[in-house]
Amino acid sequence: MHMKETKLTLESGETFYGNSPEWQEKINYGEVVFTTGMTGYVETLTDPSYADQIIVFTYPLIGNYGVMSDKTWESSKIHAAGVIVSELAPFHSHSKAEKSLLQWLKEQKVPIISNVDTRTLTLKIRKKGVVPAAICDKLETPKDFIDPNTLDLVAKVSTKEPKVYGSGSKKIIAVDCGIKENILRCLLKFDVKVKVVPFDYDYTNEEYDGLFLSNGPGDPANCIETISVLKKALANKKPTFGICLGAQLLSLAIGAKTYKLPYGHRAQNQPTIHSETNKCYLTTQNHGFAVDEATLPNDWRVSFKHLNDDSVQGIEHKEKPFFAVQFHPEANPGPVDTYWLFESFIKMIDDEKRN
Repeated sequence: MHMKETKLTLESGETFYGNSPEWQEKINYGEVVFTTGMTGYVETLTDPSYADQIIVFTYPLIGNYGVMSDKTWESSKIHAAGVIVSELAPFHSHSKAEKSLLQWLKEQKVPIISNVDTRTLTLKIRKKGVVPAAICDKLETPKDFIDPNTLDLVAKVSTKEPKVYGSGSKKIIAVDCGIKENILRCLLKFDVKVKVVPFDYDYTNEEYDGLFLSNGPGDPANCIETISVLKKALANKKPTFGICLGAQLLSLAIGAKTYKLPYGHRAQNQPTIHSETNKCYLTTQNHGFAVDEATLPNDWRVSFKHLNDDSVQGIEHKEKPFFAVQFHPEANPGPVDTYWLFESFIKMIDDEKRN
């Protein structure tokens, strides 16, 4: 493994030095964020919600079990703009591994920098917040830092044409803002047919039994077309379920506001509490924005909250079959403790069909 000296330069001026493979070229820009998960780097890197972000893995050793087939991925490619690790495993060991992490990153043309003091870097982000950054050679000087949240990232990762999955009796429209594959796997366990549509697709004149709003990258306020269609769709009172960005889009569609978190929630061990039962769940999360509780309309309530910072983790209508959560009940990686939310969504559809 031939490596060269490289660096991570933050827009705020700080520089962290490390090593990168010799094949790595040019200056690579993105928003530097951190995730505290111990495993799941393959699922994390292929999650479209990480589009244009440079991911700092806080767990010290990354790459030790290699990369398995694309059947375990959350999309068809890596969406992250770069990878930062403390120690890159020189060897990997897993019976189903097909290649090393470094080989995979080379194939996908995604930069990595190892031997970085990720603890200090993470503490810096926790203190000052996420920031645009660049991975480059030691003597290069990055200039054009870009905040990816100002870009139309959802348009970048969304499907271009509608696609249909399954052949069940209940039809679900799934708005693809960067949908994870495991969300589809979870939905298709039920008697459903899922039509995945682009983020700006107008589905309001179609027949369907339930509406699903997917996860995705960036600032939800940029999704003007998605929110506009959603406002019309809510008038139909069809059961509606949102995850992550989907929760933020639902909030904006009903007149609430969102705001950017200092460093977000990214891990597989985020504690949330269910307001109705006072039961705590460990959840997988990946988001940098949150819903402003004070701006929710009176006919809505908070269904989940984050135990670390009290931020909104779920909302639901007090009467209509509309709800959404900020975390990922489909997991991959992470716990499946809240998988029952998919069951609740299907039950809502069944109840509406009976009525």
